[in-house]
Amino acid sequence: MKLKTILAAAAAVMLAAGAAQAAPEKPKLTLGVGGKPLLYYLPLTIAEQKGYFKEEGLDVEINDFGGGAKSLQALIGGSVDVVTGAYEHTIRMQQKGQDIRAVLELGRFPGIVLAVKKEHQGKVKTAADLKGMKIGVTAPGSSTNFFANYLIGKAGGNYKDSAFIGVGGGASGVAAIQKGEIDAISHLDPVITKLQNDGSIFILADSRTEEGTKAIFGGSNPAAVLYLKNEFIAKNPETTQALVNALYKALAWLQTAKPEDVVATVPESYYLGDKDLYLAAVRNSMPTYSRTGIIPESGMKSAYDMLAQFDADLAKANIDLKKTFDDRFVKKVKK
Repeated sequence: MKLKTILAAAAAVMLAAGAAQAAPEKPKLTLGVGGKPLLYYLPLTIAEQKGYFKEEGLDVEINDFGGGAKSLQALIGGSVDVVTGAYEHTIRMQQKGQDIRAVLELGRFPGIVLAVKKEHQGKVKTAADLKGMKIGVTAPGSSTNFFANYLIGKAGGNYKDSAFIGVGGGASGVAAIQKGEIDAISHLDPVITKLQNDGSIFILADSRTEEGTKAIFGGSNPAAVLYLKNEFIAKNPETTQALVNALYKALAWLQTAKPEDVVATVPESYYLGDKDLYLAAVRNSMPTYSRTGIIPESGMKSAYDMLAQFDADLAKANIDLKKTFDDRFVKKVKK
């Protein structure tokens, strides 16, 4: 019995040691996001509200910026540790010599919509007709900006002929259309559904569904991801794994959740003052979330092709797409 007791105690010590080794190296960290209430970033809110970060031993402070470009700047500047943002930033940063890598796909379709103020219906038939107009985006240089740039170029226009106005990630985008401050908007839900329900806009391009995404890009196109500096990954592999674990739990929850479950989970401030409208927006967006957490190679290429369409310098650059996504951590998640 004594031998069994000793062996049991030794096993317990070994298990405790293993658990200690697997603990996050940086349990307290800061995460940047550009427009947290947007459904583009719903997995982040679910992970936060459901306590998945805490379950993984993390204390995550979330800093919400006016758009994805601003959260990227915060990462480069060192004021946040990690970001949930658009996958395209990992490609653009590689071109600029910054080793930024995605470690988990949150959205498999962009969910971005290019829409035009109703009064321009008949005048604007393609994105090229937006020449000389003001286009609202979450923030200049964000994924919503890239989306509009791509569509304008694809239609034969030049994005430099339009003015891009940062309208933020929430109700300010709705107000910008309603006040006549912008002529068109490249944005996300619930903002788009709100404007649709109000009859304020008509839609030129919609990437909230697989069908719509294929019509625009010819295939899949990754959206929000968890990305961070490769230096952080190397120094904090257990922290990175814990972040991936938490956000993957959110993706798994979303696969079985009903839109009503989502509405009951997020803060009421996300509703834009209309709970039924938010519910409709959630229904529209449910297909956009990743099923595997892994970006397919075709999706990486699609994102690169989109950027190269309007960025001549990027098109000439030698981009290694394999260095934009590190799949080791999502493959280790217990499914």
